[in-house]
Amino acid sequence: MLHIEIEPVWRFHMAGSPQAAVVMLGVLNEIRKTGKLTNAADHAQLSYRHVWNLIEQWSEFFGVPLVETHRGKGTTLTAFGEKLVWAGQRLQARLGPQLENLAQELATEINPFLRHGPTVIRVHASHGFAVPKLRELLDRTPGIGIDLRYVSNQNSLVSLAQDACDLSGVHLPRGELRQQSIDACKELLDPREYRVISFVTRELGLMVKRGNPLEINSLQDLVERKARFVNRDHDSGTRLLFNQLLVQSKIDEASINGAQQIEFTHAAVAAYVASGMADVSFGVEAAAHQFGLDFIRLLTEDYFFICRRSFLETEPMQRVIDIMKGREFHDAVSSLPGYVATNTGAIKTVREFLDSVESRQSHRRDVRVAAE
Repeated sequence: MLHIEIEPVWRFHMAGSPQAAVVMLGVLNEIRKTGKLTNAADHAQLSYRHVWNLIEQWSEFFGVPLVETHRGKGTTLTAFGEKLVWAGQRLQARLGPQLENLAQELATEINPFLRHGPTVIRVHASHGFAVPKLRELLDRTPGIGIDLRYVSNQNSLVSLAQDACDLSGVHLPRGELRQQSIDACKELLDPREYRVISFVTRELGLMVKRGNPLEINSLQDLVERKARFVNRDHDSGTRLLFNQLLVQSKIDEASINGAQQIEFTHAAVAAYVASGMADVSFGVEAAAHQFGLDFIRLLTEDYFFICRRSFLETEPMQRVIDIMKGREFHDAVSSLPGYVATNTGAIKTVREFLDSVESRQSHRRDVRVAAE
């Protein structure tokens, strides 16, 4: 199966200059992370001399140095170099899923013209960290191709109902908010047609700068500290969950500084905080770790896949289940902070799934009553 990658190119133009500078932000980012020009050269598969010449050319173009060298202490980025790198990080986090969707659309159009194509499984799921890990393993599996599109919870279920996908990714919080999330998608869960496949659990919470300088430990602190917040887009399941948490905590969204500032992925809001453009965001622990942020856990989510019963019984889907249950996938998930492969590959009917939710809710109510 043909795979396509689309990557942005940073080409800078200076007014009045016939030349343009194509800056390899990956080189600068490697210097930022390691403090060593040799590491940046190895990462770019270029010679040390060539990388140094490139940096000098970029600095001359901008009229501002991008790096500083310190005898015996390696190389660091200047404030301007840091600004370029974080702009690149935000762009990649923001556009990455969209570019992957565009690449997948093009591959879907082209692959039917190629001979001996594999069986293609269409997956619609929200953007996260565990789904790409599964895709990496499936891409290496002969005879199976993955058409992965990143969409919201609700839209993935609509796609399944309209037969626009084979697997729909859905994430639901544990605790008191779970029933609300179930109710939001219940009418799209056909008990006769669908089956529920357990995938992973993940931790969600507040992402703050390292050291938590504003001492933010709760949603109420967002208001009291007047922290600059960056939110998720309105269609995302994470935004819906955050709004439910605000209602639960009796917090008016309008009282949060920056609640209308949005980004489209967990990584994008984390990059926004890491670059200094916001103080706090809400998302998965893995995104906080990716950008060197501190994480304040608020809740746990279960991530599931929904599919038609008839598709579950097909040989390609059985191979997907085997990979989900396999050691390699479990090891890949264990490398993601805040993610756990819990009952991965276990299958339930919709009725069994809903009954288990209602049973847990009833147990919690009984515990509260007994405590009172």
